[in-house]
Amino acid sequence: MKLCIVEDNQPLLANLQLLLGGEPGCTVVGAYPSAEEALAADPWSRCDLLLVDIDLPGLSGVELIRGVHRSYPDLQALVHTISEDRDVVFAAIKAGAMGYLLKGGSPRELIESLRSLHAGGAPMSPRIARKMLLELQAPAEATPQAGLTAREVDVLKSIAQGMTYKEIADSLGRSAHTVHAHIKAAYEKLQAADRAAALRKARSLGLI
Repeated sequence: MKLCIVEDNQPLLANLQLLLGGEPGCTVVGAYPSAEEALAADPWSRCDLLLVDIDLPGLSGVELIRGVHRSYPDLQALVHTISEDRDVVFAAIKAGAMGYLLKGGSPRELIESLRSLHAGGAPMSPRIARKMLLELQAPAEATPQAGLTAREVDVLKSIAQGMTYKEIADSLGRSAHTVHAHIKAAYEKLQAADRAAALRKARSLGLI
């Protein structure tokens, strides 16, 4: 199996490269600390698997999976993260991830998960699998992706671009009060306490 690793924790990235590069039958084609660097290197045609963290600087792991999956649908992505957030899990899977592994497991667990993915499986940490089963058993309800209106997403995108409330209001032809209401509603739906948290959650869900 030929593997690309994207992990922003540099010591962990080095350890993963050493661990997996020394595994029989496994070749690490590339190891990158950000989605942007991985995209610039463009190793996808030489890979079978992508091992990727979710909470990356800049583009999130979800955005990277989604972008790569469009051009290389046969490339299998395994999320390797600390996040157990229900919305992040479903966003990653919807983007194209075929496995979701929580950090903190043994090296052997990681290797076996990659081998399972390469063989056509869908490896998941037991806690994540349980969350998904409980979700499927629960009554259907709107997710934050569905709950955000198109206007609220537009406002978040404008905030991410560094625009002020007044600039956003002028660009949308709305009052600053209306823009503030959109922002407040988006924060509540994303369960975010402030701007940074809202943008981080929106990026992880692939909304912006």
